[in-house]
Amino acid sequence: MAERDVVLEVDSLVRHFPVKGGLLGRGRSAVQAVDGVSFTLGRGETLGIVGESGCGKSTLARTVVGLDSPTSGSVRYRGTDVHRASGRELRQMRRSVQIVLQDPYTSLNPRKTLRDLLMQPFEIHRDVLPRERRIARIKELVELVGLDPDHLDRYPFQFSGGQRQRIGIARALALEPEVVVCDEPVSALDVSVQAQVVNLLRRLQRELGLSYLFIAHDLSVVRHISDRVAVMYLGKVVELGERAQVYDRPRHPYTRALLEAVPIPDPVGRDERVRVLLAGDPPSPVDPPSGCRFRTRCPKAEDLCAVTEPALAVEATPQTEAACHFPDHTPLARLGA
Repeated sequence: MAERDVVLEVDSLVRHFPVKGGLLGRGRSAVQAVDGVSFTLGRGETLGIVGESGCGKSTLARTVVGLDSPTSGSVRYRGTDVHRASGRELRQMRRSVQIVLQDPYTSLNPRKTLRDLLMQPFEIHRDVLPRERRIARIKELVELVGLDPDHLDRYPFQFSGGQRQRIGIARALALEPEVVVCDEPVSALDVSVQAQVVNLLRRLQRELGLSYLFIAHDLSVVRHISDRVAVMYLGKVVELGERAQVYDRPRHPYTRALLEAVPIPDPVGRDERVRVLLAGDPPSPVDPPSGCRFRTRCPKAEDLCAVTEPALAVEATPQTEAACHFPDHTPLARLGA
């Protein structure tokens, strides 16, 4: 990707949470929630982030938008370090990088009407829009996400889950951002409503030229919306590449195991597929394994994996990077639609 097309760059990002342990809390350790994650996001692109619960996806999202501070590493929007910006640069960054949170039931203040919720961004960034034009802009936002402008005086409890998430999306778009971080935006919704929200996000991206960092654990949803996909395991990105490459020819055994666990509607393909079952549970992020973090569950692990941590490097094709000493090269049966 050409440098001029990059809007967001994450470089060696680390976020550890100190914890106390041992007798009288004298021992100290850290939860390694995010540990050396790097990627870029292009203009108008969607990068999907997938992985098991607890792998660090939401911590990554919060750190990218500046809600959490990194232990080390950097997040740069258009060359500006998100966590070192101040004054005008910081205000511009906060306008340009917005987030849609996971749970529409808790992300909206229940004591505020739809009008008040969408007015908040303009009250914080008062130079964005003159006061006399704000109501008209709010009505535009409501219509943009498929809601009724006549419902501006309703409270969140008077909307359905899907409608509440649309309100969250409208609020994120109020300041005309360039990057929107979507942190599990459909996981709390019914399947039919999930499709409506994902299609809404795709339409908004086409119309507004948005870049998405789309975090989810549903592989089918990520495949539907993403251009590239990053797979996280225990705080690290273990595979990163173009959507088709990651889904059809996964290099990392963890990626392959995730994809093979997805049900296939075709009975012929289902019967022919040989699944790789992972042993045990993910290790603790407080004390991850030496070498490759996936080795304790990997069916291909050898002595080398316990000694040397594999780097995220180009493997076989220029579109895919995999952090594995013994990457796979066989195609995978396609996921059902």
